[in-house]
Amino acid sequence: DSWITPNAQFFSVAHYNRPKIDAKDWALRVDGLVERPLSLTLDDLRSRPRQEVVFTLECSGNHGLPWFVGGIGTARWAGTPLAAVLAQAGVMKGGIEVVFFGSDAGEEVVRDIKMPQHFARSMSLADATDPGVLLCYEMNGAPLPHANGFPLRLIVPGWYGIANVKWLRRIEVRDTRFMGRFMARDYVTIRQE
Repeated sequence: DSWITPNAQFFSVAHYNRPKIDAKDWALRVDGLVERPLSLTLDDLRSRPRQEVVFTLECSGNHGLPWFVGGIGTARWAGTPLAAVLAQAGVMKGGIEVVFFGSDAGEEVVRDIKMPQHFARSMSLADATDPGVLLCYEMNGAPLPHANGFPLRLIVPGWYGIANVKWLRRIEVRDTRFMGRFMARDYVTIRQE
């Protein structure tokens, strides 16, 4: 009877673990090529200007395989615009890429060496400073559920779910493209020449 998917019925996908985070001990770091590195608590973020968007989030793996069906849902997301946070930090000249690191982590094997890695995705500075991109702490009028990224997730309207990083813990501005697993190896389109 509504386009809005109830929180309890909203899909959740994780590539690594599903970290349990205590908001009292959590802070978002904004660093890299910025003039003023930031450490923002959840209360700091809630005290900033609030913005809402109704956005349909779809997993890019929502292709009907028997083990995964229904990776799509619509919610009213609320948070604060990322652009203002980046402006406060003062992106330095040469900063072209913004990387979003989640608290979820796992092991990757690189040249036969097991290495701990946090889930991370990136986008250009131009995309990250779009006024519709939110640092989201609410979903459908309630605090963000654990399965959907509590205490903070990125919401990027128009982008597949993979780009909307959950359990957000760090934002880094770089002068080069980010080449992590979920940017350079997985979730890329390969064209045959």
